Amino acid sequence: MAPQPCLLLPLLLALALALGPAAGKARRPLALEALGEAEELAEELAEELWGAGLPGDLPELEPECRRLLAAFAEGSAALTGCLGRRARPVRLCQACHRHYRRLLAQYGSIARAVGNSSESHNCAKSILTSDRLQIVVTLSEFFNETWDAANCANCLKNNSEGLSDSTVEFLDLFNKSLTCFEHNLQGQTIYLSPNNYTEVCKNCNETYKMLNDLYNNLQRMNRQGGESGHSAHLCIDVEDAMNITRKLWSRTFNCSVPCSDTVPVIAVSSFILFLPIVFYLSSFLHSKQKKRILILPKRIQSNASLVNIQEKYS
Repeated sequence: MAPQPCLLLPLLLALALALGPAAGKARRPLALEALGEAEELAEELAEELWGAGLPGDLPELEPECRRLLAAFAEGSAALTGCLGRRARPVRLCQACHRHYRRLLAQYGSIARAVGNSSESHNCAKSILTSDRLQIVVTLSEFFNETWDAANCANCLKNNSEGLSDSTVEFLDLFNKSLTCFEHNLQGQTIYLSPNNYTEVCKNCNETYKMLNDLYNNLQRMNRQGGESGHSAHLCIDVEDAMNITRKLWSRTFNCSVPCSDTVPVIAVSSFILFLPIVFYLSSFLHSKQKKRILILPKRIQSNASLVNIQEKYS
């Protein structure tokens, strides 16, 4: 919408008052009164133009496109806030998957939306690709890359409507392990030294072993495709929870890590250590010097007998 002639008149008057004295004498400064009047007229002109809608709130977008853009902005803010609040300890996938799914739907609505009138621009073109920065596209790519890097799909069901059964089971055992740690620490500090965590290791060993075994099973399932069909790392929530538990168990409490394969590992290690002894012993037995029986040739035997006869009769 172009400015009306009546709106340009105050601006021309302001310029005339401001530049009039300077036109006659180039070195003479502007009069304070003229400058003040020019500023007032400029402010009035700006208010009138703003009220007319020229620098208004994206006048080239249709109301429906504005509504879609506002919804995407609100969804982006909600997801950003969720990711920031759940960054430590990491709870991104289990706490923010609804925000992420809603943002995907809002972006899809923008990409598919078309203006109602035939003269209007496509909402996707106006919002997504009408400028060099492409803010909406950049934001969407950032959220998608963050979600993929966190491997959240490996914690969710195929339709991303909620956590998978194995993830729910793991988080339940994780919470039980932390509860066991806390409960035994509270009862132990009264009677034992704070650095002695014998009760924690003894009473929480079974829960921790179940959690560790379940995590190892999830890793094996994930390498084969798993529930979500993504053969990558486990989701960041599960990995971070297991790392926290293992650090508490081994570093803080100095408990031994249970291993179900202890006997096979010891047997194989002993066999490998015993191999050099077997090798050197067999080498010694096979290389042992035995008496060698020398078989003299016939000619040498006849000469030797002749010498013996001569020595006998001499």
